[in-house]
Amino acid sequence: MLVRLLYASRAVDATPSAIEDILAHSRQYNPGSGITGILCYGGGIFLQAIEGGRVAISELYAHIQRDPRHKDVVLLQYEEISERRFGGWTMGQVNLAKINASTVLKYSEKPELDPYAVSGAISMALLEELMATACIIGRA
Repeated sequence: MLVRLLYASRAVDATPSAIEDILAHSRQYNPGSGITGILCYGGGIFLQAIEGGRVAISELYAHIQRDPRHKDVVLLQYEEISERRFGGWTMGQVNLAKINASTVLKYSEKPELDPYAVSGAISMALLEELMATACIIGRA
């Protein structure tokens, strides 16, 4: 059974090398576990959607909650799905510093990523738009 999980967290270390380390680890681990997804990062906040088998996603989310690189981990949405939405990405990446702020403003009160202040459905809509407008990189 396929599931999709959406969560937010704050980066303990917001340096570019720390973010790249998280992405590199995801891209190495995820294919063997059947996990796909995207990671959106901006202003020290992660918004990540991960898809795959229920057990694999549950194990990965438990790992993220214990990961010292993340704090304030919050589950925004969890659902059973009939097909993957982010199947083309072992872990796609969105760097909000490189996109038009009006895209983020469309879904929030301010032009900055804050999934803690909006619903999971709104956060997923933002990710869908970023994907539709080709803002996701790292198709590996």
